[in-house]
Amino acid sequence: MTQTFGGSRLVSTVQTVAYLGLEARSVEVQCQIAPGMPAFVLVGLPDKAVGESRERVRAAITAMGLALPPKRITINLSPADLPKEGSHYDLPIALALLGAMGIVDAETLSQYLVVGELGLDGRVASSPGVLLAALHACTHGLGLVCPASQGAEAAWAGQIEVLAAPDLLSLLNHFKGAVLLRPPQAGEVDAVHHGPDLRQVKGQETAKRALEIAAAGGHNMLMIGPPGAGKSLMAACVPGILPELSAAEALEVSMVASVSGELQGGRMTRQRPFRAPHHSASMAALVGGGLRVKPGEVSLAHLGVLFLDELPEFQRAVLDSLRQPLESGTVSVARANAHVTFPARVQLIAAMNPCRCGHLGDAALACSRAPRCAADYQTKVSGPLLDRIDLHVEVAPVTAADLVLPVPAEGSAEVRARVGVARAVQTARYGPNGPRTNAEVEGKLLEAHATPDEAGRALLAQAAEAMRLSARGYTRVLKVARTIADLAGAEDVGRIHIAEALSYRRQPPRN
Repeated sequence: MTQTFGGSRLVSTVQTVAYLGLEARSVEVQCQIAPGMPAFVLVGLPDKAVGESRERVRAAITAMGLALPPKRITINLSPADLPKEGSHYDLPIALALLGAMGIVDAETLSQYLVVGELGLDGRVASSPGVLLAALHACTHGLGLVCPASQGAEAAWAGQIEVLAAPDLLSLLNHFKGAVLLRPPQAGEVDAVHHGPDLRQVKGQETAKRALEIAAAGGHNMLMIGPPGAGKSLMAACVPGILPELSAAEALEVSMVASVSGELQGGRMTRQRPFRAPHHSASMAALVGGGLRVKPGEVSLAHLGVLFLDELPEFQRAVLDSLRQPLESGTVSVARANAHVTFPARVQLIAAMNPCRCGHLGDAALACSRAPRCAADYQTKVSGPLLDRIDLHVEVAPVTAADLVLPVPAEGSAEVRARVGVARAVQTARYGPNGPRTNAEVEGKLLEAHATPDEAGRALLAQAAEAMRLSARGYTRVLKVARTIADLAGAEDVGRIHIAEALSYRRQPPRN
């Protein structure tokens, strides 16, 4: 809106947002045109990208044949103590200025939340986070003004008026009623692509069984085996045996993709994310951060799979930064002027060679430092991180006899059906607002649904002492056993389920 005092127009305001993780906070862009030496001042804790918007706004308005008034123009981004980052402030600043100049009706502007970057010729360019802005606008009963290229993304927010403008002039024509902008349609839902099929994996029945258990319960898994044994191929098969995202989950995943600028054309998908960063990834790349805090790979894999190949080759500090996200399902990035939280409920699938040469146990190929090289290599991964991995599987080398075997009769489709049934059992057990999978269950809920029978308790107590299980390891065995029972269609956890769960637990190091 515009306020006037003594017949002189002073302030025009436009609503926009600041992004803190997946939270959109309201920001009011206030523009004042006052007598004085010509100047264009921008205040309110802007970063460099926001500070440079003065020149983009000036050029975009000039491109329409308009001139800024030869007065003192002050733009305030309120609240002033909230950091403002990104180029999406260009369009709200321009509209606030045009409102103060009397070119756009200020009352009309007050009905919209505005985001978008401006080009020097007045085009409205895309900017990250439009889906979050649309949801925020919907919550506050406002319409949304956004770039035309992101109208399909904003339309996913539901019953909200979206003005998707290709350029600043088209937007002004719409406000004046000359040429109306057509409301955008929600983007398409991409077909699910399941990737490699488990039929491509010859042999490795134990590892494939562990993959099924991991997928059914959302458990973390580590495969240890020589080069060429099929570890990477099996990891790539995991998305093909996981159930599709629900509508609510797809929206969660899309929000992360939106704020990171990876939601292209407003296209959503029901396929679970699969992220496989290279082992040279930095801590900021993996868990999030940077000068302008962005989600890392662990957040981009939210509700999907994070695959770390060549696990010991990652920097140790980078790997250890995953310990808290794997436990809590969130990443908290702390800065002096901001505290940002991203979701990170991922299923970790990792793979590694048993030693640097990769041929430990093969006398013909192992290096001269075996087995000492294996101990040195494997200790590059910390014990606390390994303790958070539920399934540890030794992957045997593939022999020529395995390669000539016929294609397995069972593939990803059959495994996916069993995983879907087990996931449905868990959803019914914990309710729509409870844990999604057994891997997320804690406390009394775990005690109520995963306590084994008497024989199972005796075996677990004996194994806990012999294997020196931590309290975390003990509960994770119970969670895996609960998943095994679900796959078997068993109501209660028995000794046989505990025994199989223990077989996947990491063995204590030998003295």
